Amino acid sequence: MKILSIVGARPNFMKVAPLHRAFCTTAEIESVVVHTGQHYDAKMSAVFFEQLELPQPNYFLGVGGGSHTEQTAKTMLALEPVLTAEKPDWVLVVGDVNATLAATLVAVKMGIKVAHVEAGLRSGDRQMPEELNRLMTDAVSDLLFVTEQAGVDNLLAEGVAPEKIQFVGNCMIDSLLHYIEKAQALQVPAQMGLQGKPYVLVTMHRPANVDHAAGLQAIVSLLHNAAKRCHVVFAMHPRTQKNLAQLGLLGAVQAIDGLILTEPLGYLEFLGLMAEATVVLTDSGGIQEETTFLKVPCLTFRDTTERPCTVALGTNILLSDLDPVTALTHIDQVLHGQAKQGTVPPLWDGKAAERIANYFIDHQ
Repeated sequence: MKILSIVGARPNFMKVAPLHRAFCTTAEIESVVVHTGQHYDAKMSAVFFEQLELPQPNYFLGVGGGSHTEQTAKTMLALEPVLTAEKPDWVLVVGDVNATLAATLVAVKMGIKVAHVEAGLRSGDRQMPEELNRLMTDAVSDLLFVTEQAGVDNLLAEGVAPEKIQFVGNCMIDSLLHYIEKAQALQVPAQMGLQGKPYVLVTMHRPANVDHAAGLQAIVSLLHNAAKRCHVVFAMHPRTQKNLAQLGLLGAVQAIDGLILTEPLGYLEFLGLMAEATVVLTDSGGIQEETTFLKVPCLTFRDTTERPCTVALGTNILLSDLDPVTALTHIDQVLHGQAKQGTVPPLWDGKAAERIANYFIDHQ
């Protein structure tokens, strides 16, 4: 059986890596990896492939940036000849980036079966491009691998046949468990002078937070006041850095005493920092899951989350706006030992990729 897995952006790497590893442990599956290049930075892509022990992709499509429409269309055009040449039994897509939807549409129109890993997640916010990608991918996929019970419930409510749905757990957690010791061995907090000290780890990149002056000003205020309480590590996304610079706010961030600014970090470096953080502030999707598993308090600056188990069961708290006062109240609670206590969701045990591989083998 030939399974062709699509990697579009960096979050996809952590999901495809354990899947490729599981597929390669059996002679019954041939694993082919296609990197569309939707998010491509030579340095960062090389770091992720090296750290996650992924082989160089069988194909690199070089799609690059552009609007959502442009990325989707370019991916479809570049992928069609690959599928024609490879003739896979399955195209496997992960997550919710534009490459996920593009690959799904091409495969379905070519009569190739599609499996979606991380299916069924819903934020309820159709202003998010990712939500539209999730809905459309799930609507036409042949097989839906789900990370949490809410995903099963959403798909059934949408009329998906139960036999298409498989609750298998979370491949992101597979990667976390596989690499956590390696990540901690790098001793990134110690290299930053933070070993044994409380610190806040911050990431912000969503347009709703960083594409307008009010959001960026709130982030600067939050960083400034949080740094008065303890050290703050801000892993600054290129989009956020560009927008701060355009508004003349980058200098104010760089001048904050107690703030450690970094470029986007490799997976292992960031995982090592996250594992020892006192609290994480983010608007990311995957970080909500990782902090829940690590039992690290997480404040997520979003109105909704497509990963509700991180709130219902885990350590995640949603903050619906960038109000520095509210955020600082939560940070103070954590620093005073009043952090939200969470539990690890069902099947987040490092064996999701193994379950997926076994499903394909058992249903040839």
